[in-house]
Amino acid sequence: MKRPILIHPDPRLKKVAAPVDDLSDARRKLAEDMLETMYDAPGIGLAAPQVGVAERLIVLDCVKEEGAAPRPLVMFNPEVVAASETLNTYEEGCLSIPEQYAEVTRPAEVQVRWMDADGHPREESFDGLWATCVQHEIDHLNGKLFIDYLGPMKRQMITRKMVKLKREKAKA
Repeated sequence: MKRPILIHPDPRLKKVAAPVDDLSDARRKLAEDMLETMYDAPGIGLAAPQVGVAERLIVLDCVKEEGAAPRPLVMFNPEVVAASETLNTYEEGCLSIPEQYAEVTRPAEVQVRWMDADGHPREESFDGLWATCVQHEIDHLNGKLFIDYLGPMKRQMITRKMVKLKREKAKA
């Protein structure tokens, strides 16, 4: 089931999400819904706070090559356990900040530990777009948006555009 995505500014996007202590069927269903919502948007990552659930859950799939098999990842309680000193800059966007993009610099490689949908501990290294995406989504769990990396003028300009977008959507 597709879920509505919260649009910035929304106070729920700025809250730190709670750890997931048990994997109920409802949480697994939430992960499925989030993948469906992300693919439909379309996007490459989505965090539970973006659909109004303040829990530490993210989904991502950065496979973009035409005809390549998708690789959906569901991560409960993801955490970066190591990051490279080498940095990468990517133009980032966000489903909660539609049609706004800005360059953000982050570690080029990260080691991430999480629990999968079956409750198994997992750990993997990510680089390139995957590294950027997983860091972006983990930021959401900590109440941080990609625009928080920008200067105040650019951040305010984007926020004003989102306020206007929300007003227009409310009228529709």
